[in-house]
This record gives sequence, structure tokens and C-alpha cells, in this order.
Amino acid sequence: MGNQTETVVRADGGWDRELVPDVAGRTQRPDPDCPVEVALAAVSGRWTTLVLRELLHGPCSFTELRRRLPTLSAKVLTERLGELQARGLVGRTRAPGFPARTEYAVTERGTALRPLLISLYRTGQALGGLPPRR
Repeated sequence: MGNQTETVVRADGGWDRELVPDVAGRTQRPDPDCPVEVALAAVSGRWTTLVLRELLHGPCSFTELRRRLPTLSAKVLTERLGELQARGLVGRTRAPGFPARTEYAVTERGTALRPLLISLYRTGQALGGLPPRR
């Protein structure tokens, strides 16, 4: 048989077309190519959503991001910006001159995360804080 993927159809005769509009989401285990997993990976990591939130307001320098998120260490901010750049969600431009000015901005691809962040926020409000884990 090899490594064939079998699509399972639910007993009710099909998939919830809103939750699973195509075969990419019909996985039996987490798959890095599943659109939900791709979206979650894009916003994963402590501070990532806050860095994105700030950059969705407009381009910022590293110093400005540190000012807006004062408890975020320079090390973690550097890591998050690097991860976001590697995913093509944030771009970096350097203006010539002294001192050189580096600016970070959300790319067109990164802008696609805005509705997800809004939805996550609203869902968090609706949940109103989950009970502690046991």
C-alpha cells in the first residue's frame, strides 16, 4: 500500500464545508501543509501577535517596537522579527546614512493575518477566560 492518504468521510455523509472547504484540511493528524496549521505557525511564539499588531499599524523601527512593547527583550524581538521575515510576513528596509535607519513593515502576505488576529481577539473575549487546567 505504501504511504497512501485515505480521506475519511463522516457518518453523516460529508465534511463541514465551512470548517473543511477542501482536501488540504482533511488530515488525520497535524500536517504542516494544512491551512489551519500554516496560519497557527504564522502567529505562534510568545510576543508574535503583539509584534504583528504593532506592525499592522504601520512601519516601525526596532527602537520604536521596543518603546511600544517595553517588557519585550531585544533578544526576543530580534528572534520574532527574524522568524516573521523568514516566513515572508514582515519586510525590512535599511535607509542609507548615519546612523542607518532600519524599518520593519508587514508585507502583503502578512496583512492577510489581520482578520485572523481580529477573530482570535473576539474569540478570546467570547470565551472570557478559560478555567484553569487540571
